[in-house]
Amino acid sequence: MIKRNELITMRAIAICFKPFLKPEEALIYCNLGRTQFAKKCEEFGIYKTSMGYYKKEDIDKMLAGETSTVIEMVNKLRA
Repeated sequence: MIKRNELITMRAIAICFKPFLKPEEALIYCNLGRTQFAKKCEEFGIYKTSMGYYKKEDIDKMLAGETSTVIEMVNKLRA
């Protein structure tokens, strides 16, 4: 279990400084449960990088309701 102090520290670091977030940090940043986060990521086409991190920019787009860069590229290829 994550202690409250660790949670606050992880949230502050995730929000302020990091361009890539670990899965646990992404959950904290979005304030979603694991299954809700996975469902939203699938819906918006957000995937982990090869190193296992999420791009904060893509998560910000997801939270704003915009389409991710991956989906935009796919739509350009189809057109």
